[in-house]
Amino acid sequence: MAGALTVAVCTAGAVCARTLWLGSRRQLGEQGPGGTGSAVLAALPEFLVASALASVIGVQLGWLPALGWYGPQWMILPSLGLGLPVGAVLGRMLDDLLPAAFAEPWTLATAARGIPPKSVARQAMRRCVPGLLPNLGLFVVGLTGGAVAVEQIFDIPGLGRLTLRAALAQDLPVLQTGTLALALLAAAAGTLARGTARLLIGPALRDGALHSLNPPAPPARGILPLLYGALLLAVIGYGLPRDPLELDTVARLQAPSWSHPFGTDALGRDLLARVAHGALNTLSIALAVSAVALVMGVLLGLLPRLSGPVVDTVNAVPPVLAGLLVTGIADSGPWTPAIAVAAVAWSPLATHTSALLQQERATTHLTATRALGAGEWYLLTHDLLPAVLPRVVRLALLRLPGIALSLAALGFLGLGAQPPSPEWGLLLAENQPYAERAPWAILASAAVLALLGALAVTAAGGIRLPRQRKRPGARPRAPAEQVPSAQESAGLETCLHSVSASPISRAETP
Repeated sequence: MAGALTVAVCTAGAVCARTLWLGSRRQLGEQGPGGTGSAVLAALPEFLVASALASVIGVQLGWLPALGWYGPQWMILPSLGLGLPVGAVLGRMLDDLLPAAFAEPWTLATAARGIPPKSVARQAMRRCVPGLLPNLGLFVVGLTGGAVAVEQIFDIPGLGRLTLRAALAQDLPVLQTGTLALALLAAAAGTLARGTARLLIGPALRDGALHSLNPPAPPARGILPLLYGALLLAVIGYGLPRDPLELDTVARLQAPSWSHPFGTDALGRDLLARVAHGALNTLSIALAVSAVALVMGVLLGLLPRLSGPVVDTVNAVPPVLAGLLVTGIADSGPWTPAIAVAAVAWSPLATHTSALLQQERATTHLTATRALGAGEWYLLTHDLLPAVLPRVVRLALLRLPGIALSLAALGFLGLGAQPPSPEWGLLLAENQPYAERAPWAILASAAVLALLGALAVTAAGGIRLPRQRKRPGARPRAPAEQVPSAQESAGLETCLHSVSASPISRAETP
């Protein structure tokens, strides 16, 4: 876990390095987040990255050991397999917040006083990191309890694999002890992350003196989402007319050719047909689970006092263990993986919603709107949700490919779809033993999954909620049912006059 956290922090820094460099020198302009390389890496599941590292670096090149747990050298590949996708997700989230931080008024003051760019970048990081710390606390627990597949690949006697084996063997004492250890770790990590976030923000959070990190912006226009969508539709459309179950023992493990563009598997089945047919089932269920997780995450994120302890507990349960629990309650069936993944997929979204909402409630414009007589419902629908919801939706889309693979992985364990179903996770698991002899068998499914991740992230860059436009020369007005009376207006004018006389207020007011 410590090695994976180090890799994740370094990866996140590399992802947002371009934005930090340009923003600290006031050269960011209208440029958006970085390329889709980090999006593709964030979309790949940990076990797929670990399999590729073990096959290429550990087996073919022989640079590092790929099996066992006997010293520091055996820690490098598992740490890379776990830390690279997590770091890419954190880097994308941080890269989404940094442009708004560099647009705040304090950056103009630093430029006027000649503050070095390194100091400006450091303060921008301090401004944005508190919004990511709760999610980092969730990833800490996920690196421990959710790394079951990675521990299986590298044969590591970790806590996650121990708990899974205890669940499969119905060893209740070990299962209860492992689950309790994960729950305690989740509670400690969540408490530490929230306390550190409050410490970094300081009195500004208490006094409502923050600026919004979610300024209204026009939708991002680009050809990349259309290109990725067209490629994905072309793969599905070209492979659907083919038979995914047709066996040809003579054509076993054939390389890609005109007759088999993606090659064949160990039974001679066409991989293009299996990828295309598996996309219909996997993507439809993944979209449904993502939508349910998004709704649950936003609703529970609006109630942080209620959802905080629940999030810490739910995040301590890996999806595989959740699938076993659901199977024990509702028996195995086609919807068992969907229920299990949906039961745990909402916790990162709820945590992100709560973190963004906490900072948005402490902004100066919200304080001014509340002083003009706006009620809680008006603030929620006109200020808070338009600022928070787009970023949460982008995070949900970023997690869509991982949800698709979690569903398929549970199906491979016998908790849902069974072979010879063309599930994407089944394709990866079935062809993993042939990675050295026929690497295209794994690369085909991995490439389509990476294409899905790139499509989800680039399409999410244009998600915005429209805010009410103000007419030129018109003054902002509170809702009709909440217009202040004459006495309240007189007192409000006196209060605003005294506030405007403060030098801090003059500096903070746009």
